[in-house]
Amino acid sequence: MYLCYVDESGDCGLANSPTRYFVLSGLVVHELRWSHYLDQLIEFRRDLKTRYGLKLRQEIHSSGFITRPGNELLMIKRNDRLAIIRMFADFLSKLPDSSLINVVVDKSVKASGYDVFSQAWKALIQRFENTISHHNFPGPANADERGLIICDNTDDKKLITLLRQMRRYNPIPNQPQFGSGFRNLSLSYIVEDPVFRDSEHHYFIQAADLAAFLLYQRLSPNTYMRRHAGGNYFLRLNPILCKVASGSDPHGIVRL
Repeated sequence: MYLCYVDESGDCGLANSPTRYFVLSGLVVHELRWSHYLDQLIEFRRDLKTRYGLKLRQEIHSSGFITRPGNELLMIKRNDRLAIIRMFADFLSKLPDSSLINVVVDKSVKASGYDVFSQAWKALIQRFENTISHHNFPGPANADERGLIICDNTDDKKLITLLRQMRRYNPIPNQPQFGSGFRNLSLSYIVEDPVFRDSEHHYFIQAADLAAFLLYQRLSPNTYMRRHAGGNYFLRLNPILCKVASGSDPHGIVRL
């Protein structure tokens, strides 16, 4: 079983939105690595507590971590909080059997009726499904694999409806060489409805949040991240990027 932990950066609105991009990142971990990686995450958090005083219960919510840390996190210097984000990225890059699926919607080129949320999630779900079906995830594998999506609280009802629809009807346009039309590639490898968790209490979702944040900063860094070369931090995740998700992008980013 592959577990895909998903979080987002940016918002999915089109009109009067403060963000140009909407980003989804999914950290994929195999069940046979889950316990080991959790132990490593806990040890990593203990190290951060020793170095910087970051408590194990305190959330690394990357965007707010830098710009809106709250009273408790203000006790940690801003440059140290940036160092924590950098260290978190380096830690994730050393989980060799994990993978990161990334989807970006550039909202500036979308018509007013474009459904940012649904299209981004559909792309991520399809890549998760396809990578399982083609046995392209690294690391251990069972004879007959399936996948489960676990994500931060979002538009729960809309996402559940989307996934259920894709199990019955998932039209994929034909490649140009096969002519016009589409194929109905309904989902076969993703089980159950998405499972929703509060990222405040979930280290793996915080990891997905970090990836989404760093990808957004790669595309459109805020002033502080630009000043400190934080726009390049996403590249630290290169060893675990799921590059088969998009053959047209060197980092496997699905761009919509």
